[in-house]
Amino acid sequence: MRVLGIETTCDETAAAIVALRPTGGGDILANEVMSQIAEHESFGGVVPEIAARAHIDVLDRLIARALEDSKLSLNDLDGIAGAAGPGLIGGVIVGLTMAKALALASGKPFIAVNHLEGHALTARLTDNLAFPYLLLLVSGGHTQLVAVKGVGDYRRLGSTVDDAVGEAFDKVAKMLGLGYPGGPRVEREAAKGNPSRYNFPRPMAGRAKPDFSFSGLKTAVRLEADRLAPLSGTDVTDLCASFQAAVVDTLVDRLRAGLRRFSEEIGPCSSLVVAGGVAANGAIRRALQRFCAESGLKLSVPPPALCTDNGAMIAWAGIERLRLGLTDDLSFPARPRWPLDADGEAAHHGKA
Repeated sequence: MRVLGIETTCDETAAAIVALRPTGGGDILANEVMSQIAEHESFGGVVPEIAARAHIDVLDRLIARALEDSKLSLNDLDGIAGAAGPGLIGGVIVGLTMAKALALASGKPFIAVNHLEGHALTARLTDNLAFPYLLLLVSGGHTQLVAVKGVGDYRRLGSTVDDAVGEAFDKVAKMLGLGYPGGPRVEREAAKGNPSRYNFPRPMAGRAKPDFSFSGLKTAVRLEADRLAPLSGTDVTDLCASFQAAVVDTLVDRLRAGLRRFSEEIGPCSSLVVAGGVAANGAIRRALQRFCAESGLKLSVPPPALCTDNGAMIAWAGIERLRLGLTDDLSFPARPRWPLDADGEAAHHGKA
C-alpha cells in the first residue's frame, strides 16, 4: 500500500510518499519539505497570507519531485492523503484542494487527515509501536497529552490553558532579540548559560489534572529582562538557560500527572511518544529519557525531520485509515480548528 501525503497547515510545504511494510511500520519512499523561514523571518513569526501564497508557488513541484524520487506515478499509488486541519486556513485550503484534485484526476481514494493525528501516529511509522501509548505533543501551536488507543481513538488527558510551549520559546526569543524561529536559537543560547541563575516559576506544578501553562513563565522572563536592561551577552544566555530549565521541569512534572491519569483511565502504559517541533530540543529529549528510564517506559521520539511538520506523517496516517477502509469524499471541508478527540470526530469522519 502506497500513499501520497500533502501537508500545508502552517509554514512548511511538504509532500511525501510512504509504503506500508508487510511486517508493520512504513518505508518513506520520498519526503520533500520546503521551509518558509526566510519569508517570515523579518516579521518575527508566520504571516498567514504569505504562507498560503508560498504553498501555491511550490506545492506542485514538490509533488512532482516526490513522485520522481519514489520512481512512481499517480497510477501506482493506492490513495492521496491531505492534511485538512487544524492550521492556518489559507494554507490548509491549498494542500487540501491539491489532494482532492489529484484524487479526482487519478481516481484514487481521498483521505482527509487531522494534522495532529499525523503527529500522533508517526511512532507507528518509524517504530511499529503497538497501541495504546501516551503522546506528548509539543509544537508551536499545540501542547497536549493524549492517550492514543487506536487509529481515530484518542483521549486528550491535558492541554495548555494559554500558550503552547513552542510559542513560549518563540516569544522569549523575540523579547531577547534572538530572531525567528525561536526554539533552536533559545536552545543554542541556553547551552552556554547558567540554568540556576534565575528561579523562574514551574506553572501548574503538582496539580493532579495534567494541564500546562506557559504564559506566566514567559511573563517572568520578560520582567526579569526588563529589570536587567540593557542585557549583556551573559544575561541573555542565563535567561535562556533558566527559561529552558523551567520548561523541562514543567514538562516532566505534567508528564507524571498524565501518566497517573493514563493508568487510572486507560490502564498500564508501556510507551511514551514525543512529537512536534519542540521534541527536537536536546535538553527536553535528555530529560524525557531520564523520566522514561525511571518510570519503566519505552521512549519513542521520531527523528527530528519527522518531529516538525512533514508529508510523511500525513501519508502514514492516510495508510492507517485506508487499511481500515476509511476514506472521505471530496466535499470534506478545511478546518482551522479540529481537536483530535472532539466527540470521536477524528474516529468517525471517514466512511468504510
